[in-house]
Amino acid sequence: MAMEGKNKTLVQTVGVVVFMGALAWASVPFYDWFCRVTGFGGVTATADAGSDVILDQTIKIRFDASKEREMPWTFKPMQREMTVRIGETGLAFYEAHNPTDRPIAGSAAYNVTPYEAGGFFTKIDCFCFEEQVLQPGETVQMPVTFYVDPEIVTDRDAKYVHTITLGYTFYEIDLPEAHAALDTDTKNNLN
Repeated sequence: MAMEGKNKTLVQTVGVVVFMGALAWASVPFYDWFCRVTGFGGVTATADAGSDVILDQTIKIRFDASKEREMPWTFKPMQREMTVRIGETGLAFYEAHNPTDRPIAGSAAYNVTPYEAGGFFTKIDCFCFEEQVLQPGETVQMPVTFYVDPEIVTDRDAKYVHTITLGYTFYEIDLPEAHAALDTDTKNNLN
């Protein structure tokens, strides 16, 4: 009888550990989905085209850039801020430069502050949707096309927002296989 109780406790403990591991594994994708649906945490919306409604009311958009400590690129916005009408399509550029002697791949994470505005800041196209690979010494200007959803003016919290900051942080990532193969071929041809 005592052995049966120990086995039951062991099975329950293993079950709890497996359940907690599954929750931990699912928490990142679930949180990402939650943020995209609700705009929580400054996550932006996306669209295939601009807004059908453009208001006379304007809003100021500020642009910020940072990079992971180990990322060797330089990265900056080409403009610090712009004023757009709510619903109007805006176009801004960021510049990245690879000062090293090797190709480097990067991925940009983004956020919008204040958080109340995240769900209303809508990206149509963005360099952050894809990995970026810069060759040695290469400098690129990367666009982001966006608009601020006119529904921001009727939202209980977001209607008081007059300035939105769009920020990106670049992280170095492993080179995609095709670029890594090209890099290897180039090195072999030089030898």
